Amino acid sequence: MNIIRKVEVFGDSILKGIQVNPLNKRYHVDNNIGVEMLNEKFSLNIINRSKFGCTVTKCKTLLDKFLSEKQDCAVILMDFGGNDCDFNWKAISENPGAEHEPNTPINIFTKTYTEIVEKIRGHGIRPVITNLPPLEPQRYFDWFSKGLNKENILRWMEGVNAIYRYQELYSRAAEEIARSAGALLVDLRGRFLRERYLGRFLCEDGIHPNTEGQRLITQEFMGFCDGALAGDG
Repeated sequence: MNIIRKVEVFGDSILKGIQVNPLNKRYHVDNNIGVEMLNEKFSLNIINRSKFGCTVTKCKTLLDKFLSEKQDCAVILMDFGGNDCDFNWKAISENPGAEHEPNTPINIFTKTYTEIVEKIRGHGIRPVITNLPPLEPQRYFDWFSKGLNKENILRWMEGVNAIYRYQELYSRAAEEIARSAGALLVDLRGRFLRERYLGRFLCEDGIHPNTEGQRLITQEFMGFCDGALAGDG
């Protein structure tokens, strides 16, 4: 009989399954990532604790509490960086000449994420990190800049593609943390980038995977589990 392995998921809105409702243009949970399929095929019990807007620093607080309660699980899967790399766009639109830091500066992001991975390993739990699905910069800019001074934001960014580059910086940082701190990596970004037209897989806001995008995530998790978990018992 296969042993059921408990997998705890600490992530942001990507793994929570947040999408944009095309009718009212509001965020809602519509999670089509194939959790039941993964549970059945790989004898898992996946518990999703992902939260909308969560950053790696918020995750550290949640995980410290979780681990202090001596929870029994085999794997902790994490998906962070998307909110960490974002900015206070309202503040930028009002004062583009000032210095503006992302929600979590890259040095703090790297340090905190590394500490989290090391603490998980110290509890005898396998840490797994995902990198970031790519965003569509123009679509995201049009979404977050509604009601703001777009000219000021563009002047501060020096071009809309800066959004993509900055998000990629955090995705690469997550990959390096996985390599250096001993976590396994799920390459969600690579799965999306293999598609010819990225926009087909993203919601109107340019950052959240739609149902088709969530199916790509399922495919990548299936392939990952085939390679990393299938022989564990």
